[in-house]
Amino acid sequence: MDAVTSLNPASSAPRVHRPNTVAIGTIVWLGSEVMFFAGLFAIYFTLRAMAPEQFAAGHDIMNIPFAAINTAILVSSSVTCQLGVMAAERGQKTRDGKRLGTIEWYYISAILGSIFMGGQVWEYATLVSEGYVLNLNSFTSAFFMATGFHGLHVLGGILAFFVVIVRLYAVKRMGQREQQSAMAISYYWHFVDVVWVGLFFVIYILPFIA
Repeated sequence: MDAVTSLNPASSAPRVHRPNTVAIGTIVWLGSEVMFFAGLFAIYFTLRAMAPEQFAAGHDIMNIPFAAINTAILVSSSVTCQLGVMAAERGQKTRDGKRLGTIEWYYISAILGSIFMGGQVWEYATLVSEGYVLNLNSFTSAFFMATGFHGLHVLGGILAFFVVIVRLYAVKRMGQREQQSAMAISYYWHFVDVVWVGLFFVIYILPFIA
């Protein structure tokens, strides 16, 4: 009996824990996004070095208090997104007593992201109404290009939130696939928020220091 047991590979082979392919794929893709935004930062600093007077004048027209409030709104959406991930790790799809589920937290995150987008559109409209358009000078080109591409990423994240929400509504219970999707969007959203914090520092705060 012992001989038969020892020859059975299933009884002695260790269990293989396969990596989360969704998480790995998201992280690899975000690596390429890091390079993309690094290029935008490089362009910004290059243009700033070539036309410092234009950037100094451009900084004077920036509404820094408004941008700071808008930044706080976006950063707070990362907090609500992470709370949604924690709910997903518990397998909690919707509200359970006093605790919100992944769906509710992701709704809040998408709403906060939409408010941020609305604030950015208002800032663009204000600048354009005052004659500061994309092709005016080096500063406006760098500003609209950097913040515009970031805004497109925020919009993509908002749409991804709703895709995950719809998928959660479509299942009775949150399974591993839904948990992985919820975590993948959180990686992306945290990345988008970190990039904006860097943009906010470079565009709005750094001129005070440098």
